[in-house]
Amino acid sequence: MTCAACRYRVTRHLSPVTSPVSIFLSIIIPAHNEEKRLPDTLAKIEDFLARQTYGAEIVVVENGSRDRTAAVVEEFARTHPNVRLIAETRRGKGLAVREGMRAARGEFRFICDADLSMPIDEVNKFLPPALDSYDVAIGSREAPGARRYDEPLYRHWMGRVFSNLVKVFAFGGFEDTQCGFKCFRANAARDLFEAQVLDGMSFDVEVLFIALRRGYKIVEVPIDWYYMSESRVRLIDDSLRMLADMMTIRRNWQEGRYHAHSQI
Repeated sequence: MTCAACRYRVTRHLSPVTSPVSIFLSIIIPAHNEEKRLPDTLAKIEDFLARQTYGAEIVVVENGSRDRTAAVVEEFARTHPNVRLIAETRRGKGLAVREGMRAARGEFRFICDADLSMPIDEVNKFLPPALDSYDVAIGSREAPGARRYDEPLYRHWMGRVFSNLVKVFAFGGFEDTQCGFKCFRANAARDLFEAQVLDGMSFDVEVLFIALRRGYKIVEVPIDWYYMSESRVRLIDDSLRMLADMMTIRRNWQEGRYHAHSQI
C-alpha cells in the first residue's frame, strides 16, 4: 500500500470482510516480538471459542516486531478464518490496542495479553449472562475472589507501586488498572479509543480516566492470574514513565483534548 493515509498501518484481511455469523466477541491481542508465545496462545483461544455458542473473532495487532510475529499469525489464520492480522510499523501497546479496537466488529471487545496469563476461559466472566449492565470491565488480580499463582513477592509489590501512583495522580476506586485483560462494549470502545492518544503502557490509565469523566460504568472482575517469567515490566523505568504519562493525561484533560465525544 502506497497512499499517504495508509503508509503506517496495513490490515491483512485473511478472512472475508463480512462474516455470515454475528460477531458477539472480539479478542484483541497486541503483539510485539511474540513469535514464541503466539502459536500456543492462538491455539488455546481457538479451542475455547470452538466450544462457545457465540460468534467471535481474533484480531492480532503486530506492532514493530523484529521477529516472525506477523508470519506466525498469517500462518495460523490460513486455517482459522476468524483470525485477522493488523501489521503496524510503529511500536507501543497503547497504539496496538487502539488500532485493534477500531478494527474490531464485536459487540464486546476484549483486550488479551499475548502471554495468556489469565486463562482464556475466564473471559466468560466478562460477558452476559455472567456480567451485564456495564460499559468497561477491568480484569483484577486484587478484587475479592481473585487468585494469583506463582508470582514472586517483588512482582506483586511492583503492581502495588503502580496502583498507588494511579490513585494519587489520576483517580481512585480501582485496585488493578494495569491488568492486561479488559472488556469494552462496542459503543464505549468506539468513543474511548477515538479519544485515547497515548501509545505506551499507560494507555490503560488514560482510557479509564476518560471513561470515568464521560460517565461510563466501570466494574472490576476478579480473575485467576498466572505469573509469566518473561514479563517485560521494569519497576523504576516504568514507574517514572507512568508518572510522566499521568501528568500528560491530566494536562490533556485540562486543555480540553478529551472533552468532545467521538462522532463515530
